[in-house]
Amino acid sequence: MKKRFSVLFLLMSCLFVLSACSIGSNDDSSSEDKTYKVGIDVTYPPFEYKDGDTYKGIDIDLIKAIAKDQNFKIKFEAMDFSGIIPALQANQLDVAIAGMSITPERKKVVTFSDPYFEAGLILVVKEDNNKIKSVDDLKGERVAVKKGTTGAKYATDNADKLGIKVTQFNDSPAMFQEVKNGNAAALIEDYPVISYANKQQNLGLKLVGDRLNGDNYGIAVLKGENDDLMKKINKGLANLKESGEYDKIVDRYLK
Repeated sequence: MKKRFSVLFLLMSCLFVLSACSIGSNDDSSSEDKTYKVGIDVTYPPFEYKDGDTYKGIDIDLIKAIAKDQNFKIKFEAMDFSGIIPALQANQLDVAIAGMSITPERKKVVTFSDPYFEAGLILVVKEDNNKIKSVDDLKGERVAVKKGTTGAKYATDNADKLGIKVTQFNDSPAMFQEVKNGNAAALIEDYPVISYANKQQNLGLKLVGDRLNGDNYGIAVLKGENDDLMKKINKGLANLKESGEYDKIVDRYLK
């Protein structure tokens, strides 16, 4: 009886061990095979834009290179910029790279990577507008901005001080057109974005005055979530800068 019980106990123990090993193996495999959903805004060249069915730009190439360097998979989810942080909060995205400026307000909600690009806001007017040369000349004028951006925040925060009326748009092309059509006297946009767009598309606009601030862009995850992924992102970014790959990516679009 004791012998039969011992054999039965031994068989049950072996089955438990094998089951535990199998469960552990499945967990590891699913972790390695996970694909992270990356939020982008494809109305934001040279950082993100769509060429046919292909996503291109500094941000696209950069996060692809980081993922390759750190051996993880990504899937792009294109959306309006203003919806990216809410999508992170709703767990619809794992990470965001969208020319997103690192600000104290956003840092309350998301964790940013090390800065990957120094941008800054600039004032933009119609090509034949010689009256407006700085924000000091905007009193009584309408200014166009893109929703959810630091340009929109700057304009709304300073609206009373500057004496301006602010009109917000969902995307950059609509904002550009508003100024080109004369419905707004000026727009406020990130310097590298408008500089690139104006050269590539001949928008009929011009940049005036000094940069209004010195924003840095960062890659974001929801605060308190995906800390291990953020470590990989920062490590990959550092490796790309050290190897010279980062400079190649930026030069591909801005030189």
